[in-house]
Amino acid sequence: MNALTEKRADLIYQQTFDIRTRGRGTTEITADVARLVRASGIATGIAQVFVQHTSCSVMITENADPAVRHDLETLAKRWVPDGDPAYRHDTEGDDDMAAHARSVLTGSSVTVPVGNGELLLGTWQGIYLWEHRTGSQPRRIVVTVIG
Repeated sequence: MNALTEKRADLIYQQTFDIRTRGRGTTEITADVARLVRASGIATGIAQVFVQHTSCSVMITENADPAVRHDLETLAKRWVPDGDPAYRHDTEGDDDMAAHARSVLTGSSVTVPVGNGELLLGTWQGIYLWEHRTGSQPRRIVVTVIG
C-alpha cells in the first residue's frame, strides 16, 4: 500500500502526573513528560502537555540559564501585580486574581513534536510548570501523545 491508500488506526496515549510546587516560580517537568512519551511507544507524532488548573501555566523556555525564568517572573510582576485594588476577585488572597490573569496570559498547554519516540525540543528548551500562586500548590498535568 502507498501512503495515500494505507489505512491505520491513529495511536493515542494519555497519562497524568502530579507535582507539588514550591510557590511562585518555575518547576522543570521535561523529564516527566519525556518519560511518558517514551512509555507511549509512539515513535512519531505530537505530545500535548496541559495543566488542569487556572492559576499556573505550562511553558517552553530556556533551560540553560535560570536568569531567564527569573526575568520572566520580574516581567509578570509588572504585567499583573498582586493586590491591585481594582481587582474584584481576591477570595484566596492578594495573589488570587493576579495568578488567574498570569495563567490566561501565559497559557495552560504546550505542544511538542515527537520523533523517534523522543521529544523534539531544541538544545536550550525545557518544559516548565510556572506557578503563579505565592504558596505551595498541588498540580496535575495531563500528557497526551498522538501518533
